[in-house]
Amino acid sequence: MFRPATAFPEPPLPLLITGITGVAGYHALAYFQRKYPGRVFGVRQEDDPRLSGRGILACNAEDGTRLARLFDRHGFTAVLDCAGNCALKPCELDPAMAWRINVEGVRNLVRQSVRRRARLVHLSVDLVFSGRKEGDYTEEDPTDPVTVYGKTMVAGERAVLARDPSACILRISLPMGTSLNGHAGAIDWISSRFRKSRPATLYLDEVRTPTYADCLSRLCEAALAGGLEGIFHAGGPRRLSLYQIAQIINRVGGYDPDCLFGIPRRHAGPIPPRAGNVTMSCDKLRRALGYDPFDPWPLDDCLVPTDRHWHRDRPSGEHRSPEYLRRVLAGNPGRRG
Repeated sequence: MFRPATAFPEPPLPLLITGITGVAGYHALAYFQRKYPGRVFGVRQEDDPRLSGRGILACNAEDGTRLARLFDRHGFTAVLDCAGNCALKPCELDPAMAWRINVEGVRNLVRQSVRRRARLVHLSVDLVFSGRKEGDYTEEDPTDPVTVYGKTMVAGERAVLARDPSACILRISLPMGTSLNGHAGAIDWISSRFRKSRPATLYLDEVRTPTYADCLSRLCEAALAGGLEGIFHAGGPRRLSLYQIAQIINRVGGYDPDCLFGIPRRHAGPIPPRAGNVTMSCDKLRRALGYDPFDPWPLDDCLVPTDRHWHRDRPSGEHRSPEYLRRVLAGNPGRRG
């Protein structure tokens, strides 16, 4: 991994982070509050009391009036927008809800950030693409999402750039880390199935570029400090299918290999539709930064599946446990602190 030559400049403060109950926002809040105590705030939905304490604010982004009051009270000079409903099936079944959260909420947020000239970094997603191109998407490729979620994320990107062309949009893939509720995000959802000896069925031909969540937080810090404008792809260097990701979690966690099943997307139900190979080329981001912000996930090449039955191999002396899984998959073992 190429490291920056110097430490990141301090981002504008105070900082507001949205979407703190999701994996990316949850990790970002902990990272920034630890580094800049007393000057970082997180906002959660009013009806979700799971996260509370110092610096935690309750506000629905769709409530423009209340959001404006928070900006007036705290004087935010930077915003890291990690919010959005990424649950594919609920978005398909309730497009109005998806639009309200993923588009109207973004419009309200950028309206306040522009009004106060606050620096805005907005997280989008690789699922703005269908995967028909077979991966290696660049920022110049036209978006063609197959899900309501992807379509609303495209609309959210456009809402940001229409009001604030100087904002930075990072299209991320799967942020790999623990979640607030213990079953959101790829690691916790898949692990929760295995822990209960329940089957987990993942797709052999949906391919993503996952990243460690702590690497993503550091990238967001660099983006907030300035210099990045427009859309950048922010996926990791290792390309893995959802099935391969589940294989890694299954073997590293020491779970029952019989609980894992792999199927092609054509065998999936009609709701939600599945994207294919949505891997992204991140050359533009690396050139802009002057270094590669992401280590591969997983960091150790020995933890990468070599075939469809790899997760069934259990060599003696190999580390396998839920605790070890968290140590090497939910956090980058090469970058602590």
